[in-house]
Amino acid sequence: MIKILIIILGLVSFLGAETVTIPTMNFQLSAPDTPEQLVSSLNVLVILTLLFLAPSMVLVMTTFTRFVIVFGFLRQALGTQQVPPTQLLVMLAMILTFFVMEPVGTKAYEAGIKPYIEEKIGYVEAFNRTTLPFKNFMIRNTREKDLALFFRIRKMENPATVADVPLSIIVPAFVISELKTAFEIGFLLFLPFLVIDMVVASILMSMGMMMLPPVMISLPFKILVFVLIDGWNLLIGNLIASIK
Repeated sequence: MIKILIIILGLVSFLGAETVTIPTMNFQLSAPDTPEQLVSSLNVLVILTLLFLAPSMVLVMTTFTRFVIVFGFLRQALGTQQVPPTQLLVMLAMILTFFVMEPVGTKAYEAGIKPYIEEKIGYVEAFNRTTLPFKNFMIRNTREKDLALFFRIRKMENPATVADVPLSIIVPAFVISELKTAFEIGFLLFLPFLVIDMVVASILMSMGMMMLPPVMISLPFKILVFVLIDGWNLLIGNLIASIK
């Protein structure tokens, strides 16, 4: 890139053009002179931090965790190694997450972000209104046992309303609830394919073909069964139905 720039400047000079001025940028860091400057700098820092953490928040405050773990269990149960590829499973999980969370996001926008843009409410009230639909969604899909665990760790009293539950408690409780649900669904997915593996292994042993890997024979049958029962339709339909 530098060589190309030097060549271009040389050609411009050769053709008799006027002196070319290369723009420069100066980045300076200085101590704030007033409290307002410090607050403005901290606000910029907070916004940049939130933008950096936004992908992680998508993972922990939505159903993405449940979807991607169940899809991973399904691939392991089928024994298809890298088919479907990980990128495709992650994209499918993100698309389904957007489909499920769209009504929640719309409520959050209408309740908090839109009035804040129109300068009808302040920042604090906008944040509380925006997070409330997500809190309602997470609490509906969180076990009371998991929620009580973190209240007990913090030694806090039970909240009176959903708005009183801090995000620092509802988010980890929601995550471990999603993990438990995903592992339960994954276990149920494994059972029929495990039966196929056991039947194939028993038949091979009875025929004296112990040197032949059972997975090589059972894999086509597992794929055939999954296709015949329209497995993707059943799995995604039941996954979405399991979300409250």
